Amino acid sequence: MTRDPRTMSRRQLIRHSAWFGAAVGLAVAGGEVISHVASATAAERAVARPALRFAQISDSHLGFTGPANSDVTKTFAQAIDQVNNLGYTPDFVIHTGDLTHLSTAEQFDQVKQMMGGLRTPHVFTVPGEHDSVDDAGQKYRNAFGAGTRGDGWYSFDIAGVHVIALVNTLNLKKLGHLGVDQLEFVEKDVARLSSDTPIVVFSHIPLFAMYPDWGWGTDDAGQVLNYLRRFSSVTCLNGHVHQVFSKTDGNVTFYSGNTTAYPLPHPGDGPTPKPVTLPAGKLRDALGIREVSYQRGTSALALKESALQ
Repeated sequence: MTRDPRTMSRRQLIRHSAWFGAAVGLAVAGGEVISHVASATAAERAVARPALRFAQISDSHLGFTGPANSDVTKTFAQAIDQVNNLGYTPDFVIHTGDLTHLSTAEQFDQVKQMMGGLRTPHVFTVPGEHDSVDDAGQKYRNAFGAGTRGDGWYSFDIAGVHVIALVNTLNLKKLGHLGVDQLEFVEKDVARLSSDTPIVVFSHIPLFAMYPDWGWGTDDAGQVLNYLRRFSSVTCLNGHVHQVFSKTDGNVTFYSGNTTAYPLPHPGDGPTPKPVTLPAGKLRDALGIREVSYQRGTSALALKESALQ
């Protein structure tokens, strides 16, 4: 059983997280998170081209104004440039929510135009709670909902991997929420799949109880995870918490991704998760992108974190 973070100390939570702001590669083997420093030599990392390579960006918050980041448009543009200069073309790029800060039509249009500059065949998104401030996500779906179901969820197959994109930012009380329709979608969606199919799940709010006191969890995620327990490899990627964090529970590994806008406190470090203003010159070290790759014949996806350059 997953241990409830409410019973863990702040020190344990920090120790359990991935290296904050560092460039670290992660893989899961035998239920353990194995790391290698991303600056290892090319010869040490040389492998056959992965079957799947994609990038994750998150929490651009276009429209935010405040001392934590005086120009979120600039740092988002830097993140896009960094993806475009990875040295290869990602099979797709996923933005895991809070594309905008106030969900205005103008902010959505700006995000869409900027992400149109990504050098990749496909750009996918899921909404954050900031993308549905006043209309239950309708403006988000007008901009990014083509081909999705319900409130914006969907799935697809690529390079032998099955990808599920979930919406857990509507009908919020304190925690994220999926709802009956979406749970039924996942149950039917994976019923046809072989148990050795690698599964990747995208959501904005974590699908595990990272820190419920701050709303960092999803109240009905347990049902989705029950549908995925039979699969040998399940990787859940989320945004929302503005920091790198990882947790393994059996065959499921959860990875929270970094932001391109501003950092938030570590779990329990303060009464509320308010934007953190860093000393001059330190902001980009706390922002970043993620690369993810899958090699056929392996049971895990490899992740690499990179701070904004």
